[in-house]
Amino acid sequence: MVAQSLASLLQRASIDDHEEVIQSCDAVLAKSKSDLKAQHMKVVALLKLDRYEEALKIFEAGGDDLKNSAGLEYAYASYKCGELEEATEALTRTASGRGASHLEAQVRYRAENFRRAAELYEELSKDTSYSQEVNDLNINSWATDAQLQWKGEPEFVRHDRLSREDLESFETTYNGACLNIAKGAFKQGEILLNRAQSQHPAVLPETHICRTSEDLSPEEKTAELLPIAVQQLYVLIRLGKLEEAEAALKDIAVEDIPELSTKKIARNNIVLARPTAVNPYILYKALHATPDATNNDRLFEYQDRDLIGNSHAADLLVQKYDGIIRSTAKALSKRPSPSTDTITNLLSVSNAAAHARNETGPKALRKITPLLERRPTDLGLLLTVVQLYISSGNTASAITAMERSLRSLEESNESIRFNPGLLSVLVSLYQLEGRTVQIRNTLAQAAAYWRTQPEPPASLLRAAAASLLHSEKRSDLATAGELFRGLQQQDANDRVAIAGYVASQATLDYAQIESQLDSLPAVSDLIADVDVSALESAGIAPSASSAAAAAAAFAGARKRTAATADGARKRVRKSRLPKDFDPAKKPDPERWLPVRDRSSYRPKGKKGKQRAAALTQGGPVNEKAEESAPQQQKPAGGSSNAKKNKKKGKR
Repeated sequence: MVAQSLASLLQRASIDDHEEVIQSCDAVLAKSKSDLKAQHMKVVALLKLDRYEEALKIFEAGGDDLKNSAGLEYAYASYKCGELEEATEALTRTASGRGASHLEAQVRYRAENFRRAAELYEELSKDTSYSQEVNDLNINSWATDAQLQWKGEPEFVRHDRLSREDLESFETTYNGACLNIAKGAFKQGEILLNRAQSQHPAVLPETHICRTSEDLSPEEKTAELLPIAVQQLYVLIRLGKLEEAEAALKDIAVEDIPELSTKKIARNNIVLARPTAVNPYILYKALHATPDATNNDRLFEYQDRDLIGNSHAADLLVQKYDGIIRSTAKALSKRPSPSTDTITNLLSVSNAAAHARNETGPKALRKITPLLERRPTDLGLLLTVVQLYISSGNTASAITAMERSLRSLEESNESIRFNPGLLSVLVSLYQLEGRTVQIRNTLAQAAAYWRTQPEPPASLLRAAAASLLHSEKRSDLATAGELFRGLQQQDANDRVAIAGYVASQATLDYAQIESQLDSLPAVSDLIADVDVSALESAGIAPSASSAAAAAAAFAGARKRTAATADGARKRVRKSRLPKDFDPAKKPDPERWLPVRDRSSYRPKGKKGKQRAAALTQGGPVNEKAEESAPQQQKPAGGSSNAKKNKKKGKR
């Protein structure tokens, strides 16, 4: 009976009778609740009606048997409801085939595992027998590359330039614009966005609209233009074209945007496009007007991060300090610590700003440093304290705070302790203080740790090896050689690694690197296109030695200004010469001294000779004259004249 009803059900099923399918399945399930075929058919009908939550409830009621027999449908229902972990598990456990690969790529994309999504789209594109999927796969792979660029993984981006065929599709053109925007090429992104908008079915005349857009209503076509307008507004803001951004606001009807995520981004960009001198309470209300998106419509991490930062900034402007402290503390308690996650550390910064009550400098430090003593491994709080110390000109205290926190991480989490970004801050602080030994030791410790890990950061190893080259210890040079050797094995064409290895081993074992000298470019080739004169005329500061030589030459030129080219003296005007001047006679070398100080001076008369003898230093002393000279002394008491001149007072 059940088999016959299902057979008749399948015969009568069409694209328009999903409700009838559900009713027939319900009739069967009323007699047998565990009928897998009826459950499966009802789930498919619910999915076609976009009733994903109801379909998921059927799966929960059917248990593992239904989930295993309809693994693809269960994964799709979970994906549409935002349960991405369950969808991924179902796909890897039960589903297979091309349809499962398409769905897995969508799930990985939504879960922000863009690397895996890009691999899946590349694998699907290799099978050219599915020609009807070529356009969709191209669109999706361009979108994935844009997300990879935004997430900070540009090395995995596969696309570079749009081909002529790509530019014929507004979806591909729009995704190409997003990739350029993610790279920071806003001008190129603006051009492509304008092209994508002009190619959209809502803009093109009816004769140019493609068949795939015939199923869309005019309202739906207009709604598809809104995300492009929101992206254009963002680009105009980044380009500093605020007047054009203000004009673009007229084309954005925020209330008509169906997706909450796009609506929230639109409100944020509209607020930023408006004049900055706005009432902070109006700003706060505008940024919190749209509720947070959920399930499959939620924001990506890099979008959520920026909007959280803007939201907390608005909270600080309206002085909601206690509320920020409570909300950020609650959010931080649910996240692992220590963590290098961007959102986690942004929450810590907002928490610190709320504790400081919008103060800066020493006033803020007095309120925040006690927090760091209680939470020494909170990286966002640590970097906030370091920034405040630096802005106050206290580099030594910033170094002390960094070193204390890093010591706290030595046993708990070494991967964060030797995080390249965190160490770059410490090394920069050391450079400000001129602490070269600490720089070398810090990078050497980090290199020793990362060499034991499967994927060491090449930039850190290169910096550590370059620092060890300046050491006088043979052990440090040997370590630098090992690091450069490892980098050379990863990339045989890495000239920095080759040159570093040669430099490190030249004094240790010259025979070992003699064969590699030919692989290094000659110095003459490296500086062949360098115009030293042009650099100096452009304002490039010379080295210390050349600057000193130039100063000496300049001083010498100043000293020789009295001489002409042939060595002759310049002629002095007659008006500046004395009346009895004889050019053949040698001038008196004492002519600049006063007359009585010259060696030729002879005083006249008896008094003159006595005065000269008394004033001459180093001459003979007349002891009798010294003894006979009256000695002036101060009276021990008041003089008689003082008594005579004293006025009498009243008795």
